[in-house]
Amino acid sequence: MQKISELLAAARDQALPVVAGIDDERLGDPTPCSEYDVRALLSHLFQVVVNFQALAARQPTDFGEAPDVVSGDWRGAFARETERLVTAWDAPGAEDGVAGGMGLPARTVGLMVLGDLTVHAWDLARATGQDFVPDAAVVDEVGPALAALAPKAREGKVFGEPFPVQAGASAFEQVLAVTGRDPGWRSPRG
Repeated sequence: MQKISELLAAARDQALPVVAGIDDERLGDPTPCSEYDVRALLSHLFQVVVNFQALAARQPTDFGEAPDVVSGDWRGAFARETERLVTAWDAPGAEDGVAGGMGLPARTVGLMVLGDLTVHAWDLARATGQDFVPDAAVVDEVGPALAALAPKAREGKVFGEPFPVQAGASAFEQVLAVTGRDPGWRSPRG
């Protein structure tokens, strides 16, 4: 079984070029997450990355309203925070026991942030006209984890209803669909 930190490093490596490639002119564009434009989704993802560092260390979190982080060197800040995320989940014991106040096994919590980082990188890529190909090992791990978490995530309005996909859909298209996303979603701007 691959360590969460190794999987997060692979997901980070796929997400960083997407975030670095976001043009400021696209910050108000819609995303596959209808409640977020690009700016708001970046702020949400940043908040997730920071809070899941704390969860790995069994420290308090704050999932209140996400502050707007899109100012100054936000691309560099995202790179630094995702590196801290990988480091936090690489610490001895990070995957052991129960993580934070979620009452879930630490590895499950680690897979949650792995899913967020991967799926939201796709959201941002689609919203800003970029390509995104997730790491295959990441998809292999998050697919079953997100499918198992989906019923509770739908109850909490974190996932939408599953999107119907055709037979032969790729493993990642199935991951997107289980979270309520249309794998064929495209930005109106292209």
